[in-house]
Amino acid sequence: MGSMKRAKFDSLISMSRFRSIQVLLGLLFLYLLFVSFEIPLVLRTGLWLESSEVESTETLISNPIIRSVNDNQFSRKEKEKQVFRSPARKMGEYKKISGLIFDENAFNSVSKDEFSELHRAARDAFVLGKKFLQEFESGKTRSEVENRTMNMASEPCPNSVFVSMEDFLKKGNLMVIPCGLSLGSHITVVGTPRLAHLESESRIALVKEDGENKMVSQFMMELQGLKAVDGEDPPKILHFNPRIKGDWSGRPVIEQNTCYRMQWASAQRCEGWRSSVDEETVDGQVKCEKWIRDDDNHSEESRATWWLKRLIGRTKKVTVDWPYPFVEGKLFVLTLSAGLEGYHINVDGRHVSSFPYRPGFTLEDATGLFLNGDIDVHSIFAASLPTSHPSFAQQRNLELSAKWQAPPLPTGPVELFVGILSAGNHFAERMAVRKSWLQLGSIKSMSFVARFFVAMHARKEVNVELMKEADFFGDIVIVPYMDNYDLVVLKTVAICEYGVRTVAAKYIMKCDDDTFVRLDAVMNEVKKAPSARGLYIGNINYHHKPLRHGKWAVTYEEWPEEHYPPYANGPGYIVSSDIAQYIVSDFENHKLRLFKMEDVSMGTWVEKYNSSRPVHYVHSLKFCQFGCIEGYFTAHYQSPRQMICLWRKLQHQGKPHCCNMR
Repeated sequence: MGSMKRAKFDSLISMSRFRSIQVLLGLLFLYLLFVSFEIPLVLRTGLWLESSEVESTETLISNPIIRSVNDNQFSRKEKEKQVFRSPARKMGEYKKISGLIFDENAFNSVSKDEFSELHRAARDAFVLGKKFLQEFESGKTRSEVENRTMNMASEPCPNSVFVSMEDFLKKGNLMVIPCGLSLGSHITVVGTPRLAHLESESRIALVKEDGENKMVSQFMMELQGLKAVDGEDPPKILHFNPRIKGDWSGRPVIEQNTCYRMQWASAQRCEGWRSSVDEETVDGQVKCEKWIRDDDNHSEESRATWWLKRLIGRTKKVTVDWPYPFVEGKLFVLTLSAGLEGYHINVDGRHVSSFPYRPGFTLEDATGLFLNGDIDVHSIFAASLPTSHPSFAQQRNLELSAKWQAPPLPTGPVELFVGILSAGNHFAERMAVRKSWLQLGSIKSMSFVARFFVAMHARKEVNVELMKEADFFGDIVIVPYMDNYDLVVLKTVAICEYGVRTVAAKYIMKCDDDTFVRLDAVMNEVKKAPSARGLYIGNINYHHKPLRHGKWAVTYEEWPEEHYPPYANGPGYIVSSDIAQYIVSDFENHKLRLFKMEDVSMGTWVEKYNSSRPVHYVHSLKFCQFGCIEGYFTAHYQSPRQMICLWRKLQHQGKPHCCNMR
């Protein structure tokens, strides 16, 4: 009897233990289920969502690094069905942008590999971008922007600004122009160039064979813009650089230029010769005036010509020769004025040079004047300034008309997907693209699809307006990390991913928002290629070497090789879908080599792909790197006005002619 009770008791104990194990196993199963869904969602930073509705903060942060706020023609359930076209794909399993790139713990574990700096920059950008998104979702950003707008409205912009030498030095050689410039604004600088000094490693000095040090005297005056994206220097809207002594030419010169999104354009050099009569003028003024050189006869008119005119009885034209406008140790008064077509420089009452406006900038962008180098600044005075703040007009260039909205995504594959890199505050550039080459018939017929790829902007008011723009036009893919010049390469990966997995494009093109694209001509070039697979088309650079010194220096840690692989210039190139898919796959598997120059990165990826599968390289100068050439496929550095001009010429003349306007 006792043994029966003990057996029964043991049986109850066994059943109890079995149930306990069942409960524990159930809890463990739920925990593993939770981990399997939640952890990948946190690590995963690239779940592309086609949604114009604002999701919860948790969903927005844990799911997408790329959040498309477009294609608002579907309901939420329909949108979720449309996101992934392959029947094998499931939302919970699909990893788009790898956790190695954006997970904070993964970043902390990467410390000594050759791309650790880029990883840390990506981590910081993602953390800050996540914070901005959380604030935007909570409504905090809108509230801050509204309060700031009210404060700015109560504090009108000054019509003039004066800065003394003491104040100028205290502010780090910078004069702030609160609301930028407007047509007719002018800035007067009183200064004295310093005496030349010995310089052993000057970039502008004439190299001497005997190895002696060079004598150098130069200064620069720059109109600088608001900081466009985090990690960049302020854009240089006008770089005015008088080289009194030390230029490689051996003579005094004045060099003028712009730095557009951390890329220097072609310099305009004034070397003492007056601009030719057939050269384009700026508001009727020549780009460069003449001054006395030591290799001419100190006159614009030769002695022989003068005697000939005397013999035939013509009146001698009176000419006045001027010296170089800047002298070491001599006071000067310089006036910079903003005209209709460009900037004009006068020194001591004489016109010296004019510089046409370059694409990508507006007068309102010029919110600071910076002077540095061999100069003592005595005072600066700016007048005729705008009296209203440009932040009130973030969307003044947007035309909220349904005819500029993006058509719905097609249900089937497309021929070409065009990913357009843009910055948050480039409202005018995006609007010009919508009104020009995106109106091509092929876009409307769904054989092409185009989207702008934009990251978070450092100015919150820009993000607020950007979200409104995205919701209305339906053609913007928000990449929710803080924009950074070195991280443009991540947008390129995003373009590849979107092209192959969201629109199932046969070809993927990357371009910038200041690039005018002749889509039909581009596709004709693509169709000339012998194979649809393994195709890489653009203006391809061969045997280029990384710069090891100077502003654009690349360290050996960043790029240990002595040459770059063949790569197409960034303003416009095309890859076939198999290459794009290979890039995305390597990215997901943490095998993709990232480099801060996105076009070089693409060349690296294509070269690696080419090592196992053949790639057909197609090079054409008609994918213009700088400006525009007749018969172009793409034209770079085109301002919004030039975009519209190029489009009108295509429409009315049927030929790809360039526009010289700015």
